[in-house]
Amino acid sequence: MTDAPRRALARTTLAGAALACLAVASAAGAQTTNNAPTAAAARTEGPATRPWMNATLTPDARVDLLLKEMTLDEKLQLTFGYFATSADWLKTPTKNWAYPKDGLPGSAGIVPGIPRLGIPNQWQTDAGVGVASQRGPTPRLRTSLPAGIATAATWNPEVAEAGGAMIGNEAYLSGFNIMLAGGMNLLREPRNGRNFEYGGEDPLLAGVITGHEIKGIQSQHVVSTMKHYAFNGQETNRFTMDHRIGEQAARQSDLLAFQIANEVGQPGSVMCAYNRVNGAYACENDWLLNTVLKTDWGFKGYVMSDWGATHSTSAAANAGLDQQSGWAFDRSPYFADALREAVNNGHVTEARANDMARRVLWGMVSVGALDTPVKGDRATTIDYAAHAAVTRTDAEEGIVLLKNTPGLLPLAKTARSILLIGAHADLGVLSGGGSSQVYSYNAPTNGLVVPDAYPSGFPGPKLYHASSPMKALQARTSATVTYLDGKDVAAATAAARKADVVIVFGEQWTGESLDVPDLNLPDKQDALIAAVARANRKTVVVLETGGPVLMPWLSNVGAVLEAWYPGTAGGEAIARVLTGEVNPSGHLPATFPASVAQLPRPKLEGDPKLDRDSHPMGNYDIEGAAIGYKWFDRTGAKPLFPFGYGLSYTSFAMNGLTAAADGKTVKASFQVRNTGAVAGKTVAQLYVAGAGWEAPKRLGGFQKVALAPGASETVSLTIDPRLLATYDTTTHGWRIAAGDYKVMLATSANDVVQTTTVRLAAQTLDKGGK
Repeated sequence: MTDAPRRALARTTLAGAALACLAVASAAGAQTTNNAPTAAAARTEGPATRPWMNATLTPDARVDLLLKEMTLDEKLQLTFGYFATSADWLKTPTKNWAYPKDGLPGSAGIVPGIPRLGIPNQWQTDAGVGVASQRGPTPRLRTSLPAGIATAATWNPEVAEAGGAMIGNEAYLSGFNIMLAGGMNLLREPRNGRNFEYGGEDPLLAGVITGHEIKGIQSQHVVSTMKHYAFNGQETNRFTMDHRIGEQAARQSDLLAFQIANEVGQPGSVMCAYNRVNGAYACENDWLLNTVLKTDWGFKGYVMSDWGATHSTSAAANAGLDQQSGWAFDRSPYFADALREAVNNGHVTEARANDMARRVLWGMVSVGALDTPVKGDRATTIDYAAHAAVTRTDAEEGIVLLKNTPGLLPLAKTARSILLIGAHADLGVLSGGGSSQVYSYNAPTNGLVVPDAYPSGFPGPKLYHASSPMKALQARTSATVTYLDGKDVAAATAAARKADVVIVFGEQWTGESLDVPDLNLPDKQDALIAAVARANRKTVVVLETGGPVLMPWLSNVGAVLEAWYPGTAGGEAIARVLTGEVNPSGHLPATFPASVAQLPRPKLEGDPKLDRDSHPMGNYDIEGAAIGYKWFDRTGAKPLFPFGYGLSYTSFAMNGLTAAADGKTVKASFQVRNTGAVAGKTVAQLYVAGAGWEAPKRLGGFQKVALAPGASETVSLTIDPRLLATYDTTTHGWRIAAGDYKVMLATSANDVVQTTTVRLAAQTLDKGGK
């Protein structure tokens, strides 16, 4: 990516809201924590007495000064974290668990600080879409962004960064300085229950979008944790699964996504995953942590474990784990007394113990967590109105128009009656479950507007945000808008025959720890949609899903919108798109298959009945780096909807593609023109093709362009050299082969509008891809 996207998107409306977030955080600076002095006090004591508080020094220099003052016990204290929810929030408290001193109720955890040195506690909060609470009677109510996959569907780095700044601000004002956000796992398995948290199937798109979210979070003096590193592609047997993959495929897929996000966002922390990779647990995997992350990429921050992902003391520490998180989800407090003993007896060197502490401190210092410490929960100062504007913009730009019969959408002003069916569209919009769950600040009762339909515990509750599509539509149309829950199919079809337009809301609830059994809408919703469509050809389907789904009724409905889990202001966003107040501009960040038979693994790998000590293997070498659209290109299968696909209420033309070699990369330019009657945004996509790759083509660049009717813009993009190269496992570096490369201008992975050819000389890149 170049600076061009920022120039092209400067016209977006989110800038003011994002600046409002930053202004609130800036005004909140120089506050105290329970254990740390104010920034003003620290300046009074230093830099003569506390030279590490001199903010003009580099983070490296400041950490060096801190380490000189610390005892070994103090250094090791930074490597061990406690789960910090309160006992009354847990139906069955974890064995050996006790509520930690200074913990915040309902939070993810705490790592005690060093008060005498001005090192604050590390107060940790879930997760990727906002300040999340553990399930309990009095959850913390905050603003929720749309699902991560929805933000990826915006293809808009500025939207992602503004959203990150918003949730980072709410974390800061809620008393947290660590946010367990930055989900990065590529969508290898469409049935994965956590796909909604992540950034889709392509390493460039996922890396850029998630990297900008991380950057936004850390602009608020909050450490962001890029996760789940790595190859955490499913929830079935997530604690035991051993994913096998060759190094070249690994480097050109999931690891490239993490690498790009690391470069863009510079996260203070990386969270290692539950699963094994090529035999070793991700949190004690020397190749993943020491070789790839810390050596090849030069990562300076710290590696924290996922909650329950630590399995040893010396082996984990020596393999690169810097912090055991969330005790007591693990079998033992491996990084408490046992780590101190391991250092004392030489199984873990003191140099390694210093490195562990250094990395934790670097992560905190680099985001300003020492200079601008948090001061407890000050949610009363959160600007919820400004934050609602940020999350609504994210939802609107992420909604994908998949089908539209001419004249149906946007909703005609002549419609006298509109019938809404299903998914509690009279009350709210669906949210994904698990540790990322944010409870709506605008909900009347403990964040719930619909009684919990998943009362059996985690990953519930099944929650709907209090943003009613029905009420939002009623405010925007003179038509009579009514609602039926759809449980009585005969009643729904009878009502559909009488309505001018019918909008069926289809839902697919997914959550952490659960994979979906297939890609059909559950609870006979497909049959409901088919019946309603037979009764009224003017049927619109709005999907609230965590990822791709099948659509056996597609040919019979008039229009389809993919709204994902659209967040706190999702009902407003959906209504604004349906009525044309907002022109849809989302594009798919993942391929929608026509059937599970098209997938690399038609049957999900891993037997969920295996016990914790068993470890089934998953063969990621089936597709290797050919994930998503690359797999479909390679196999010739035709998807239901391709990666990058998305319609608009206007039309666009792209032409004038030119491309030329420029050192180790390729620079391309082209023109985009709005040929329709209304303003809109589109996503211009560049794909590249070379010989000997994992698939016929790769996404090489993209830019979202906003244009008035008749307006045009020249777009220039630079292709990352790694997207022209293959990873050489012999030299452990990237190599560009000499030869001709196709550069393709496209509107989706399946819709190429113009192609040109560039000849490149043979070249080598370093391990960082330069």
